[in-house]
Amino acid sequence: MEKKLILALDGYEQRILIRALNDLRTQLIREERPTDPVDELIMKIYETRPKHFLVAEGSVAHEYR
Repeated sequence: MEKKLILALDGYEQRILIRALNDLRTQLIREERPTDPVDELIMKIYETRPKHFLVAEGSVAHEYR
């Protein structure tokens, strides 16, 4: 069974991650290496919209967007 990792990213963090992966993709193209895994990851991140979630600590709850 494949282990999955769940990240909670806001829109700014999502854009940083996509930019970094795109830079990696550009480097792979220059080196004439396959970009398929990076392409798939960029698409997964791009298609995932930032979600609202609620974090509760004791009797205090914080809403994040």
